[in-house]
Amino acid sequence: MNKNVQREKNSLPIFTTLSIPTVTSHPSLKTVQWSADGQLAFVTKNAVIVLTPDHGINFDNDSVIKSTPSKDDPALGWFKTMIQHDQAVPIKWPEYSQTWSAVSLGSIDLSVISLATSPSGISPNGGCIFATLSSNMDIHLWMAGKNYLKGEWLKIFEVTPYLLHTIAPTADEKSTASSVLQAQVVSIEWTSQIDYGFEPAPWVDSSLLILGTRSGHLTFLRHCNSDSPVHIVSLQVSKTWITELAFSKWDQREPKIYEGILAYGSADGSVGCLKIVQTLILDETAFSFTPTYNLAVTLEHEVVLIYSPAAPTSITALKWVHIAGRTPILVTCTPGVVSLWSAPATDDAAAPAHWAGHRSLRVRLQRTCTDSSPFHPVAGVAYVSAEDRLIVTLLDGSFHVVQDLATRPEWAAKAVIDAAAGHVNSDALSRTSRATFEAAEKGAVDRNDMVRIDGAVMYDCSATFLWMYESSRPSDFSYKHDAKHSSTLVVAQLWEQDDSSILQGLDVLLTTVKASSRLSPLQHLRPFLLHLRDPSKPHPQLLEMLQSKSQTDHSIGIHPPSFEGDLDLETRLKFRAGLTTNLFGWDHLLSLRMRLSLADFAWKIADSEEKQAECGIVAQSLLNAISHRVLRTLTRYLLAVVKSLTPDDIPFVSRIILQSLLHGCPADLAAEGSQLSAHIQPLINASAQMLGSDDTLGKLDELCPACGVAVPLQDITTAVCANGHTWPRCSVTTFILSTAAVRTCVGCSRKAFLPPSAKKGLPDIAHGWVVEELLEAVHHCLFCNNQFISIL
Repeated sequence: MNKNVQREKNSLPIFTTLSIPTVTSHPSLKTVQWSADGQLAFVTKNAVIVLTPDHGINFDNDSVIKSTPSKDDPALGWFKTMIQHDQAVPIKWPEYSQTWSAVSLGSIDLSVISLATSPSGISPNGGCIFATLSSNMDIHLWMAGKNYLKGEWLKIFEVTPYLLHTIAPTADEKSTASSVLQAQVVSIEWTSQIDYGFEPAPWVDSSLLILGTRSGHLTFLRHCNSDSPVHIVSLQVSKTWITELAFSKWDQREPKIYEGILAYGSADGSVGCLKIVQTLILDETAFSFTPTYNLAVTLEHEVVLIYSPAAPTSITALKWVHIAGRTPILVTCTPGVVSLWSAPATDDAAAPAHWAGHRSLRVRLQRTCTDSSPFHPVAGVAYVSAEDRLIVTLLDGSFHVVQDLATRPEWAAKAVIDAAAGHVNSDALSRTSRATFEAAEKGAVDRNDMVRIDGAVMYDCSATFLWMYESSRPSDFSYKHDAKHSSTLVVAQLWEQDDSSILQGLDVLLTTVKASSRLSPLQHLRPFLLHLRDPSKPHPQLLEMLQSKSQTDHSIGIHPPSFEGDLDLETRLKFRAGLTTNLFGWDHLLSLRMRLSLADFAWKIADSEEKQAECGIVAQSLLNAISHRVLRTLTRYLLAVVKSLTPDDIPFVSRIILQSLLHGCPADLAAEGSQLSAHIQPLINASAQMLGSDDTLGKLDELCPACGVAVPLQDITTAVCANGHTWPRCSVTTFILSTAAVRTCVGCSRKAFLPPSAKKGLPDIAHGWVVEELLEAVHHCLFCNNQFISIL
């Protein structure tokens, strides 16, 4: 009861206490993790639960689920779906080898044991790919179907048979124990994308799916936007199982050469390091509308281990922590000990002095319940940069804080929360998390109840944490049937936070965001949308921040080369790639889209018409800036292929020209539209002679689907005929949307035609090859950069 009183006294909100009926899970850093699409993945025994917070989403919000212990707390809503892993057929290893070393005991009770998520934009529909690892050492790749928020996830590839065929192409080779062990995967990791350091960021997948195997091999795969991943390279780094993997991040070694560090943990307790180097190579062998690159991968194995197997212990967590101005720190957790390692600084004299080498911290007991122990497995590792604190969460629900990680790491000493400075320590966070548990369970707990936390992550990069727990009583040794297990999702603030720091962090994000990261706006903005939901939060400061700073229009520098050859499939694919690169590869354009999302969000939660009007002014200014940049990009690409356009392309090209003549369009952009009009006129004249002038003019205006009256293009968002019928327009092509087979942006609710690959059909007026390639190139919303979903 005292802890509940303390929680109320501190007025720390609990945003979610949501019960999720599921079978039991296990503690791991992979159990609960955020994807690049802003979704929360929770690994359970038979499925992966996929949850999406509702802030920033404007689609089907009535279907979200929410729950908090107090009506006074602002509840978070969640969209929920899952990956049904129990439908996957496990591989039968005895058919390949019956040696004892290849035995798979995990096939007796099949379960999901790990998960790795790709960057966004990797799947065919522009989202993430999830890689699941089972206890039978099977790997499957999954992608969302039509509705990534609530719809079905589809299995798109079985990696293990591909591995077996790659490692051992013949039947005799497949039956050897060495080949089977090299295909039996026990750990997985998916790297981030490279920040190439120039714009537009090449639309080339630089991420790698890394597999650790029983044979001690590391296998590197790349998805490459194809139907199956591509094997890049394999390297043996250990003689025992590779049980843990942790990738740091990509750094630029020199222009177009990038390196990242992979840490791996072996079954004997040793930890080693591998440097991955990727070289960006310009492909000059063929024509392209934007520079085309290939990636070459080389591996540099550090022979000297970070930790030797002299005293073998089980590694329960492995993670890199990145701190500005110093080399990254590798956090290795074993039962009762948190070990830290940092490589020596470079010879650069400007680099600040910092500790290097090894540090070992013995975990101290936090008596949160009867069964508390410092030897419990680690469920979460998080670094709070503003406080320079490393927070380690154990299975028993205790939080352990390492202070001054960058300079002199040691356990935080006193059990107090300094609200003014935001300092936290182990005792204070453990007590607060226990109080949160009691509040979630309505106080019906005692010292024998343990908060079994299976996974914990940061929610807002600061004071708000998310964890999955199940209430248990280990000391009574009681058995609970699988059907009775139920986990609870908790999102709670653990210490006081200053509102000014939220706005400062948002300002930094909007000025430094990188398009090359392939993170969705929902993932970028999640830490801030959580706190901006309150209408009483600072409003004028937010709008002032969102206003676009005076910067040069990047689209002025887009100059695709002219194409005058024969139009074939390869040229169309290159045209599509060029559009994707220039529509989604610029940092400032991504910043503008995120600002527009925030302005729309502020308008939605504004508590007065005056505030809504102010938000509307800012949003309209941002919308115009985005529209003009997109329009100039499309105009220049049409000019580049003007000699390859066909009569079917005339309606779309005409709309681009008309948009450049609408009120408010910059004079230089209007001039480019006039230039396009002059270049397209010969095609229009030839089409008029072939089809007749009346038929050609009929292609320029659409007909109202209800009454058949011609509808002129006067607004790019809405079409209104003379009889008052109103229709939405496609946000990509501006054609009238008169079909239910459309895709809808989850952020701004704008709609667009499905791409031709969806095989839902397009209206006759939209059958030009340029429209088809544009619809394929636009995998995210042109105005807010969020994902599309479809119903039909």
